[in-house]
Amino acid sequence: MGIWSIVLIAVLGVIVVMLISVYNRLVQLRMRVDNAWSQIDVQLKRRYDLIPNVVETVKGYAKHEKELFERVTEARANAINAAGVESRSTAENQLSQALRTVFAVAENYPELKANENFKALQEELSNTESKIAFSRQFYNDTVMRYNETTQVFPSNIVASLFGFTARKFFEADVAERESVRVNFGEEKKK
Repeated sequence: MGIWSIVLIAVLGVIVVMLISVYNRLVQLRMRVDNAWSQIDVQLKRRYDLIPNVVETVKGYAKHEKELFERVTEARANAINAAGVESRSTAENQLSQALRTVFAVAENYPELKANENFKALQEELSNTESKIAFSRQFYNDTVMRYNETTQVFPSNIVASLFGFTARKFFEADVAERESVRVNFGEEKKK
């Protein structure tokens, strides 16, 4: 066996080890993205479970806000049934807006704001919203690392060979980036 044969085998060995290493890194990152998405799901499930309790508590005080409760219920159902990052993101943003409106309406009912059950639910929901925000941030950070790895050389070659594709970020929609405007005078005229 000549020196060139040994060099060629060594170079091929290094390339194979590098390919295996890059492939394994891509698999690890993809699994982290999936895990981060699962963490969002856990927090969203917690929020979905709290929402009916909040709605029922507010209903007792704000009986004439029927349309608001229907919007919240519909937004919750849409969020539960959403599939994929984009549709889930949109549905969750609509649900967040509906919940903000519920709490804005609650401000008009001093007895409701003083209700211990409502306070506890509001606090629990607020804590859950913070956990959701953290989970979204963690997911987006993980997606960023994964997407970077699938796009930089030489891992982009391995990614394209084995079907690793970029993942979508969990984004706020345009309406969620703006402050919530509640005008009770206009709503009652409609």
